[in-house]
Amino acid sequence: MIFKFFGGAQEVGRSAILLKDEKSIMMDFGIKIDNENKYPIEIPKIDALVLSHSHLDHSGYVPALYFNQHVPTFGTKPTLDLSGLLLDDAINVMKKKRIKPAYYKKQVNLFKNEFVQMEYHEELNFANFNIKLYDAGHISGSSITSIERKEATKNKRVVYTGDFKLSPQTLHKGAEIVKSDVLITESTYESKEHPDREELIKKFIKDINETLESGGTALLPAFAVGRSQELISIIYENNLAENLFIDGMSKAATKIVLSNQRFIRNSDILSNAMQEATWIEDINTRKEATNGPNIILTTAGMLNGGPVLNYIKRLNSKSKIFITGYQVEGTNGYTLINNSYIISDNRKTKITTPFEIYDFSAHSGNADLHRYIKESSPEIVICVHGDKENTMHFAEQLKEEGYEAYAPKVGDIIKLD
Repeated sequence: MIFKFFGGAQEVGRSAILLKDEKSIMMDFGIKIDNENKYPIEIPKIDALVLSHSHLDHSGYVPALYFNQHVPTFGTKPTLDLSGLLLDDAINVMKKKRIKPAYYKKQVNLFKNEFVQMEYHEELNFANFNIKLYDAGHISGSSITSIERKEATKNKRVVYTGDFKLSPQTLHKGAEIVKSDVLITESTYESKEHPDREELIKKFIKDINETLESGGTALLPAFAVGRSQELISIIYENNLAENLFIDGMSKAATKIVLSNQRFIRNSDILSNAMQEATWIEDINTRKEATNGPNIILTTAGMLNGGPVLNYIKRLNSKSKIFITGYQVEGTNGYTLINNSYIISDNRKTKITTPFEIYDFSAHSGNADLHRYIKESSPEIVICVHGDKENTMHFAEQLKEEGYEAYAPKVGDIIKLD
């Protein structure tokens, strides 16, 4: 059994891991999102793809696989629907920026046509593999993948976590722990713990209320898929939905999430919030949102495009920017946090509006990463989806605990007996 890492190794983004046995299965095929999108190092010939979830760092280069081959992609219905939304938008963004698209609508349609929808715990037989998906607790439809080799006596079950959250969120139960022989785990937050969720929500709501009471706008840049739905639900539960304006792709994403209610919990909260919040459809509603002390939730979550760039320039001195998601190095969000400016229309714009970071991460922190490994009880652990320092430190710790552990680089190959 061979693993080759086409991306996502010693880095966050462009997850792309090939498992090669009698047949070849690619696990995710994403892009690294920064000022210059980075793609997997090559497009290999494969027999199938497993897509853990829809975020572009896992799905963003999948259509490129369909230029010269037709292969099945296995995943959940929300992953299909949300990936389609994000991939179509990515084509539009590339065209708008006058960048040659990395793929075209034809390839996106081929991906959709070849997609095999799976339910959690359903077993699918493919060649010499039994494939099962489990709830990853990350976003709607996100999956932990079990790939079991039928005839193997050693390293029989490979489990790929993708992105997972072990503790519950408003809309998601915690991830399921799956027994493994070989575990490929994300390492994004190996070096830190996330704050207590309830205390974080209390502070978040308190700070929003203080901003509104002072006459300012609470600007919430948020990922359209996952983070937006979670924040909308939290705001509704704290009786602030009547002050909430929502812009960008979040509306379409939320409709998809609600059309697949069996993949979330507390769907009534999100549905009620949809009814009470104001969805920005035109320039007049956008003006209304900025005229009063309101909450504006908008894309893009890393400030690299979308309506958020226009809103930032129009905030009054009493406003505040609420950063609620991971900011990849090279993005406007990262630059704002570290240098207090953004790049808009190819020019640096100094941002004087105060901002604060709220760690609503949908990833597991250090303790939950270690708990997952302990209860999954693999012999071999491969640490991916984390920066070089985190993945290498994680692997070294695991070696000290008796595991055979690896922190591969992009391009590396691991051969297992």
